[in-house]
Formats: sequence, structure tokens, C-alpha cells
Amino acid sequence: MKILDKYLLKTFLTTFATVFVILFFIFILQTVWLFISELAGKDLDLLMVIKFLGFSMPRIIPLVLPLSVLLASIMTFGDLSENYELAAMKSAGVSLKRAMKSLTIFILLLSIIAFFFANNVIPFAEFKFINFRKNIAQAKPALAIAEGQFSDVGFYNIKVNKKSGENGNFLTGITIHKKSNLGDGSKTVIKAKNGVLISNDKSSILQLVLNDGYYYEDIVPKKFEDRGKMPFAKSSFKKYVINIDLSKLNKVDVNDQSIANTNTMLTVSELNYTLDSLHKNLKTDVISFSENMNQRIAIPKDNKIKPLKKTKELPNNILSLYNNDQKSKIIDLAISNLASTKYSIDASNTEFKNKRKNINNHVLAFYDKFVIAFACFLMFFIGAPLGAIIRKGGLGLPIIFAVLIFITFHFINTFGKRISQEDGLTPFLGAWMSSIILSPLAILLSYRATNDIGLINMDVILAPFQKIFQKIFPSQN
Repeated sequence: MKILDKYLLKTFLTTFATVFVILFFIFILQTVWLFISELAGKDLDLLMVIKFLGFSMPRIIPLVLPLSVLLASIMTFGDLSENYELAAMKSAGVSLKRAMKSLTIFILLLSIIAFFFANNVIPFAEFKFINFRKNIAQAKPALAIAEGQFSDVGFYNIKVNKKSGENGNFLTGITIHKKSNLGDGSKTVIKAKNGVLISNDKSSILQLVLNDGYYYEDIVPKKFEDRGKMPFAKSSFKKYVINIDLSKLNKVDVNDQSIANTNTMLTVSELNYTLDSLHKNLKTDVISFSENMNQRIAIPKDNKIKPLKKTKELPNNILSLYNNDQKSKIIDLAISNLASTKYSIDASNTEFKNKRKNINNHVLAFYDKFVIAFACFLMFFIGAPLGAIIRKGGLGLPIIFAVLIFITFHFINTFGKRISQEDGLTPFLGAWMSSIILSPLAILLSYRATNDIGLINMDVILAPFQKIFQKIFPSQN
């Protein structure tokens, strides 16, 4: 490797590492902000918080890596151009294309690493993150109840003003809303001055002992006309015990890995296998539905409505073969079948749309693993020529260009995915739309930079106006 290649690689890597660390830290803070409600006020120990953040870190890489490559490229080549190092290279016979050779090889290797990272590390981390997030409030029963807000625990919504004690099991200022099992709209409110949570690691029952409180219950009469009276029951208590079944909620093993059905957790090979199964299932469901519709529409063999007379050719008005009573029964049967068929079609259509959307999400997840690799390559060939053209390094103008380009890339990428999920575009176009749109920009910038053409040729833009001006004011010629 020549001295020039080492110098360019060292300069780029230093800038890239610095930018990557700064951006990664910023996105980590954003993650903490998004999930602050799950972390704050739940007495989580430091190890659990570190695990939570650790499992969420890899999902940030697809955003941070392309942006870091773009910004580092603009800054590196902007500095080289601003300090006339690129001019010195060109005077020595080293073209911009040659200067980018070693960095192109590095970006190519980085793109391959990004693909393997997206294909192996991110699915594993996503698998761990979602399961750990599900279980973070289940590690201890007291964690299921947060201070100052209603927490959903079994059939109860519980709010406490303050938690105390070593495990947060002593509660003060308790308000409980009990959910109705019958769905009749009845409401039950329990208020208590204080209470204590009693649990056992070997039992799935969480016992909440309440002291000095009141019990309010709205009673919903069976007769509708009596509901206007709004009867309710009220009682006070010195001690009241609530047993909450946490068999489904309280799985204390934070390593429980029961959730494994999201597309973000799958590798390329697993996505291929899953997509094959999803397509087969959808095809089977469509065939089954069409067969059921044929049977539903066909006239039943045991139909007891017989025509008044038999004919070889059907008349224009088929109902004329029947008497008035039979006509009424036939029309009622047709209306009933039509309503039933329409309901079945609407329900099946919604089901098929959801299954189609699920397939599209899996296809998008498949292409995403390749998009992140290509995005690194694309951002380099946008950033490096752009930096050489604008001839400005540092953190000023390069950041503005980098943010504008990346926001455009990210917006188009998100827009394409959303449309593809709803079958407005094929998943291929949805996933690759941003790359397809920005690739001509990379080619244009590379062409202009290698041929020493500025970002905007003002002569070309102003030429038509100069001609008009000369025609209007010929004396100024």
C-alpha cells in the first residue's frame, strides 16, 4: 500500500470513528428518551438498565452507519480540497478516482460487514430486546406498579402515590380501578391509605393487602329503564385483600424467549423459509375461501321450494315459475344469503389484507439487510465527490449537506416501505426506492468531481437570461 493510500485511509478512519461515536451516542440518548417510561420509577438495578440499552444498540446501526460514512466522506475530502491537498495530488498525476481507490475498497469491506451484521447480530439483538422488554416489568411483582401513574396488572389498574421498602412493596395512596369481567359497563373503584404487596417466587399469586379504605361499585340493573337511577354500593374496610393471578404476567425469568415471530428477528435464510410458508398458507386460504363461496352460492340440494311447472327452457322471469308464497321465501333466502356472503367476503378480505401485509413486511425485512450494505457504498460516492466539490471541511457546511441528504434518503425509504406494506408498491421497489432515486445523484457528483466541474454551473443557468437581456437592451452589447 502506498504512502498516499495510508494517509487517506488514516484520515478517513479517524474522522469516521469520531463521527460514528458521536452519532451513536446521540441515537442512544434518543432510545433512552423513547423508553424512559419503561425505565424510570421501576427500581431497576444498573445491570438490567445496561442490558436494556445493550439489546437496543444494534437496531441503531442501520441509521448511524450510512450517516457516518456520508458525513466522514464529506468532511475528509472537504478538508483535502480546502487545504489544496487534492490539487497537489492532481498536479502530481494522482486523479480523484485514484485517490478514492483505497477508500472504495474499505467501504466495500464495510458494506459486507454491515450485511453480516444486519443478517446475524441485529436479528439476535432484536429477539433479545423484545423479550427482555416484555419481561422487564415481570422480574419482580413490585415492578409492575409504577409511582404516580396507572399500571395495568391483571384485571386491575393500580396507581400508588409512593412506594417504599427494600423491594418497593410498601404502598401509600392507593387507587384501584377494577375491570369488569362481564363487559356490562359496571365500574369498581377501591381507595386505600396504604397497603403492602406480598409475593412468593414459587407462586403466581400476587397478594395486595389494603388498609383503611373505601370500596365503590356501580351497579348496572338488568332492566334498561332502571339504569337512569344509577344505583351504587359503598363500603369501608380496615383490611381488604386482593389476590391477583400473575400466571400469565409474572414470568420472573428475564431470559424467557417466548416471543419469536417478528420479521426483524429472522436472518435471510429464515426469512426465505418463512416467506415460502406464508405464501403457501395464503394460497391455501384463498382456494378454500373460493370453494366455500361456490358451495354457499349454489342452490341447496335439499331445497323444498319446487316450481309450479317444469320447463326445458328457463323464462326471462324465473320467479314466474313459482307462486307468491314461494317467491317471498326465495327472495328472503336470497337476501339472507347475500348478507351472509357479503359479511364473509368482507371478513375474508380483511384477513387476506393482513396476511398480505405480513408477507410484505417479511419481504421488506429481507431486502433491508441488503439495503444497509448498499447505503454505505452509496453514501460514500455521494459524500466524497461532494466534499471535493464544495471544498469545505470541518463541522459547518458538511453537516448541513449530510443531514439534508440523509433526511431525504431516510424519508424516501420510510415512505416507500409504508406504501409497500399496503400493497401500493412491490416490496422490492419500496425497499430500494431511496437507493434508486439517490444513485443518479452519486453518479452525477462523481462525474462532476472527477472532471473538475463545480456543483452548479452558473454560466449554463445564466446564459438564457443573458440572451434575453441582450435582446431587450442591444445597446448594452
